Amino acid sequence: MSPFTKSLTLSAGRRAAACAVRRHSSLTAELIENMDKKATWDRFYAESSSGMSAFKNFEWFFGFEAVRDFIMPLLQAAPRPDGLLQVLDMGCGTSALGPCIYRHSPLPVRVTCADISPIAVRLMQEQVRAQALRAHSASSRLEFVELDCTRLHTRYGARSVDLVVDKGTTDALLRSKAGKRKAALALQQCLTALRSSGSLLQFSDEDPDARLLWLETEAGGVAADVGVHEVGELRGMTYYCYRVTPRSIEEKPPSSGWL
Repeated sequence: MSPFTKSLTLSAGRRAAACAVRRHSSLTAELIENMDKKATWDRFYAESSSGMSAFKNFEWFFGFEAVRDFIMPLLQAAPRPDGLLQVLDMGCGTSALGPCIYRHSPLPVRVTCADISPIAVRLMQEQVRAQALRAHSASSRLEFVELDCTRLHTRYGARSVDLVVDKGTTDALLRSKAGKRKAALALQQCLTALRSSGSLLQFSDEDPDARLLWLETEAGGVAADVGVHEVGELRGMTYYCYRVTPRSIEEKPPSSGWL
């Protein structure tokens, strides 16, 4: 593996939210058991934001700066003649990842930050309005929507998305009691929605031996190239970026630096 290593720091938003979880032991137990449930996340975002004097983004694993060099090169190709590059932050929660992509993309993008929790969506809508974020491109768009990641087809047609970013969403599903099938459905929905030139980036702490096999097994018959790079280490845990690119059966796997 050719690692791309960074020094990761725990964001203030994550520290604050972690403290909020510790104050509610029953919520912590519910998260461990039911991270695939809408009601669990509604409760999480309601309780973790209620004790804060000011809004703070909650970042799973790490923030945008730790992974911008994985994301931004994928948004520097020639602009689409049919309009904006379509970017989906799947399971966005209250992360600043989607807004940062919107702010920094050199090409016009439509960034859709989607989450199953309407509370998370509302919190982010209010925060973005208050900040009045400005994009690098005046044509770029940013939106927050309530959306189940296993039902992307209700919003996106086949081959209509250029980039899907998944920072911890698949991990949450795989680690919940009843979420493994939902994780596979979400992967299959992403591969259907992505253009053949598009990519799914999964950020995870799962070891490549397990995640690469899972990605190849659960692709649902969609031919795809799968690769991995190391992101870095935080508090003794190593994190990875898994890149999945759908391709037609007749296409040959491209040569790249991804293992």
